Amino acid sequence: MPFYKDVKELTLKLVGIPSMNNSAGETILAEAIAEYLRKIDYFKQHPDYVWEVPLKDDLYGRKNVFALIKGQKGNSSRTVILHGHIDTVGVDDFGILKEYAFDPAALKRKLKDVNLPPEVKQDLDSGEWIFGRGVTDMKSGVAAHMVVIKEISKMARELEGNILFMANPVEENQHTGIIEALPALQELQEKYGLEYVVAINNDYISPLYNGDKKKYIYMGAVGKLLPCFYIVGRETHVGQCYEGLDPNLIAAELLKSINLNADLCDQYKGEYTLPPTALKLTDLKPAYNVQTPLASFLYFNYFTHDIPVDKVLEMMKEKAYEAFVRVINFLDHEYQKYCKFLGQNYQPLSWKPKVITYKELYDDVKQQVGPALDHKISQLVKEMLASGTDTRLICLKVVEEVKSLSGDKDPVVVIFFAPPYCPHNTVKGESARGREVMQVIKDVIEEMSAATGEEFEIRQFFPSLSDSSYLKIDDPDESINALINNFPEWENVYPVPVKKIRQLNIPAINFGAYGKDAHKWTERLNKKYTFSVLPRMTILAIDKFLHS
Repeated sequence: MPFYKDVKELTLKLVGIPSMNNSAGETILAEAIAEYLRKIDYFKQHPDYVWEVPLKDDLYGRKNVFALIKGQKGNSSRTVILHGHIDTVGVDDFGILKEYAFDPAALKRKLKDVNLPPEVKQDLDSGEWIFGRGVTDMKSGVAAHMVVIKEISKMARELEGNILFMANPVEENQHTGIIEALPALQELQEKYGLEYVVAINNDYISPLYNGDKKKYIYMGAVGKLLPCFYIVGRETHVGQCYEGLDPNLIAAELLKSINLNADLCDQYKGEYTLPPTALKLTDLKPAYNVQTPLASFLYFNYFTHDIPVDKVLEMMKEKAYEAFVRVINFLDHEYQKYCKFLGQNYQPLSWKPKVITYKELYDDVKQQVGPALDHKISQLVKEMLASGTDTRLICLKVVEEVKSLSGDKDPVVVIFFAPPYCPHNTVKGESARGREVMQVIKDVIEEMSAATGEEFEIRQFFPSLSDSSYLKIDDPDESINALINNFPEWENVYPVPVKKIRQLNIPAINFGAYGKDAHKWTERLNKKYTFSVLPRMTILAIDKFLHS
């Protein structure tokens, strides 16, 4: 099969280099990718067309890798970007098999002695799948792109247009690699007069339901917000428990109201996101004592297809207020019962629900404190960034600090946003450019279906978080302003270059390696599709995009 052997061998090589997120392995893998590219004849002749760009102030020395093929036929500026991320999640989920997670051959032997779920065992016994961490998400996708680059480089003399490859670290949490690659994309655009026609990501695709055999082409990327709730109650001794207001009760009501609530799914043209999902819930007591907590902290993953940030903020504020009211009513009801038990006089509890946004809190305190507030926040953030504090906790600490300066001791819920923010985008048929991209993809899958027998389906949004989010942004300015205004220290904590993304405005589609169970110990990759069909489809798409 064309490409099969090369993509398979390179996939195994890349998988064999552990590159878990937040490790030096990401750097080692980037260097291995750059070395592979530099050995290609075209890049031996044009050594300046492969380069690495280190991430700023990165603890592990991680870097983006770029390679550019400039077509030598004509002077077309049309450029196709091939990109993918090189980091993986960890391997603790493999348990006693973790030492084999990056060695698919050894892992296969070990898995034969494990009691596997029926579908996993069937795939293992079929010989059609490779198991291991990163085989699906997404080292095989990067390998396919690299082999395509090698193949196209042989045709540089006949190539009209250009191909830009980039491999990015830090996708699995902060997307720092792709974000820091954006200035380089702009510089290349200016230096060589490039017109970015489309960016093709190879992040993994999977069946969407049992028995699903379709291969999905995604025309954009789901967005993500991280709405956070800082919940301040009133502490008390457990011996006077009804004299306090437990913030954990409000957090629990919020969790019940928002977590996995299908009514909060966002939709665009009949495609629905997954519902909001809780990622953290904790009180903020530093140690054990018999005092009830003063404050709690809760945040959710919130996927978006079309909904503006200000609308999400409005809904979260409404949910928080309703949760607060339910807690007050519950407490009052229970206190009334308790008074009846004791035969003592009942007086209604005096709590009042209060929910505000971070912007409302900040504006109020700024009016009281003046410019000193910004200096205080800036120093706090600088110290925490230097110490490597989790950026979500940095945002929380800013909110705590501003709240402490307000002088208001009443219970309150403060809503804010924290990293990461992933813009949603998709190719729409409302512009000539969008119609062109959509037509090319329709032509590509029609030809590939006829040639391979595969069944393809076009969908608007890649359903998982993806670096493709940072190449195009569909959120209007009002939405972005609502995000930034309620995102503590946006410019220092998570400065997504919205202006650059708008200027680049690159249609971001996803082909993808075909696999199952990404981020699970049963992660596996379909060999035939990924090693053979995927690179063929990519080359066909490149040809059509450059000559469209």
